[in-house]
Amino acid sequence: MTQQQWTAVDEYLNGVLVGEDAVLTAALATSRAAGLPEIAVAPNQGKLLHLLAVTMGARRILEVGALGGYSGIWLGRALPADGRLISLEIDPKHSAVARANLHEAGLEKVAEVRTGRAVDSLAELVDDGAEPFDLVFIDADKPSNPDYFRWALKLTRPGSLIVIDNVVRGGAVADAQSTDPSVLGVRAMHELIAAEPRVTATAVQTVGLKGYDGFTLVRVIG
Repeated sequence: MTQQQWTAVDEYLNGVLVGEDAVLTAALATSRAAGLPEIAVAPNQGKLLHLLAVTMGARRILEVGALGGYSGIWLGRALPADGRLISLEIDPKHSAVARANLHEAGLEKVAEVRTGRAVDSLAELVDDGAEPFDLVFIDADKPSNPDYFRWALKLTRPGSLIVIDNVVRGGAVADAQSTDPSVLGVRAMHELIAAEPRVTATAVQTVGLKGYDGFTLVRVIG
């Protein structure tokens, strides 16, 4: 199996099951033109997030790592008219692009992008007594994943779902000797999840347009 084959399969699946979407295509183009890194989720992964949110009837969604708003559009579209998406982004430039893309997607009434360190924004949400979120999507700097998981647990309720992206690290997550900060962050996060009696979880490896990686699904049960 090669990257070329993985990409070809993703292109086929995206074409037959996801389809073209002018708003999402424009969001990617705007992000690219602004010089943002091309690390947004793939279309089929974005639709997976959308389907998860729709299936669980999510009304409040928290996203850690907005980038250019691409995944935020997928998530925001899953919300009812009175739903709420709060997306956290450390980079002011990225935040501006995300806000513009969410506005172009017609989601400005349900979506909010907050700029600053995610751990600070998460702490503020807790301090403000934010209503629990039904779904949390974590896709930011990997060394901070343990902190993001801890805060996500404070901001959810039994029945909530936490999704963490990029947890396989091209297979490096299995290397107990790794000194890569991202690998260490992902491994520490998984150890926290495994020791936490209030959740149940699994992880899935993926291949496709974005190469070899995977995601972790965590359901809050108590």
